[in-house]
Amino acid sequence: MTDAAELRRRTQEFLAAHPPASTARTDFLRARFDAGLAWVHFPEGLGGLGLPRTLQPVVDAELAAAGAPDNDPRRIGIGLGMAAPTILQYGTEEQKRRFLRPLWTGEEVWCQLFSEPGAGSDLAALGTRAVRDGDTWVVDGQKVWTSSAHLARWAILIARTDPDVPKHRGITYFLCDMTDPGVEVRPLRQITGEAEFNEVFLTGVRIPDDRRLGEVGDGWRVAQTTLNNERVAIGGRRLPREGGMIGPAARTWRERPELRTHDLHQRLLTLWVEAEVARLTGERLGQQLAAGHPGPEGAGMKLAFARLNQEISGLEVELRGAEGLLYDDWTMRRPELVDFTGRDAGYRYLRSKGNSIEGGTSEVLLNIVAERVLGLPAEPRTDKDVAWKDLAR
Repeated sequence: MTDAAELRRRTQEFLAAHPPASTARTDFLRARFDAGLAWVHFPEGLGGLGLPRTLQPVVDAELAAAGAPDNDPRRIGIGLGMAAPTILQYGTEEQKRRFLRPLWTGEEVWCQLFSEPGAGSDLAALGTRAVRDGDTWVVDGQKVWTSSAHLARWAILIARTDPDVPKHRGITYFLCDMTDPGVEVRPLRQITGEAEFNEVFLTGVRIPDDRRLGEVGDGWRVAQTTLNNERVAIGGRRLPREGGMIGPAARTWRERPELRTHDLHQRLLTLWVEAEVARLTGERLGQQLAAGHPGPEGAGMKLAFARLNQEISGLEVELRGAEGLLYDDWTMRRPELVDFTGRDAGYRYLRSKGNSIEGGTSEVLLNIVAERVLGLPAEPRTDKDVAWKDLAR
């Protein structure tokens, strides 16, 4: 069993063989993956060493001290946080070896083709069809709210392959090449002025059967792995004290004494404590993740993340008064990633409204927490045993 000291030595030997100052960034990242130092909890040969996840900080600390480049994890967050764990769990050996390395190095960006105009909160009601034609599947439909689709080479996609069974049972999971004929990406302009999201139209897109992930009709179960990891990726990031949205609000309070009122002070104190509780809960969730796969607890963290972001950004707008909703880069941008804390207060306030929708709506997540964490009775579902084709739409 490799311990921290042995892993530290191994990382130092890797750095000696691949000096960051004289090794091209992509070459360094590829070599790091091949050495098993990308994500140590993954299997050997797939970027890891089969070690506990808790040992990853040992590697990261040594590399950071040496000035080594990282893989820009925020830019490729969908690949790292959603596609990779799903491919690892359900992919064939060939799929794992084809996709995980360029995904981790950032050479191939991923997006998520799940939500649809008529199937957002009720994702299992999706209507995008995939019809088998020999060794390929022909896909037609529309997806929406797709982050990074304008940058992505690959997408994780769920589509309906059997309309004659209840909605949860007729779905299949695919890996879709975003450069294939029939894939059209259109920007969606948001209230912030930019087009971070997209709608994606799929018209006669042909996906080989060897890019199917999991069994035919088992896509809902495969998608649960993606969704659980997505909620952890959004709401369970490990942060330093005053990390995230509470940091800028607290800084404004300290630096602008002329804006302070007693009422805002009390609200800031309350939100600061709640943000710290959420941060420590995220640390505990990280420890749970080290012992296995994420579960429904991630839904609770994502709920807290959305509510706190909206309340904290609203407080900061009130604190700043007339200047609160102003920001100086209102434009039709196509950003590579979203930076909540690196923008003005007005941007944070507007953008945080989406937090209660992306990664699962807060209403659906409340049901998940109630049923799967607290064990409360499930809500009645009249469509549970009805064939998808017979559902009212």
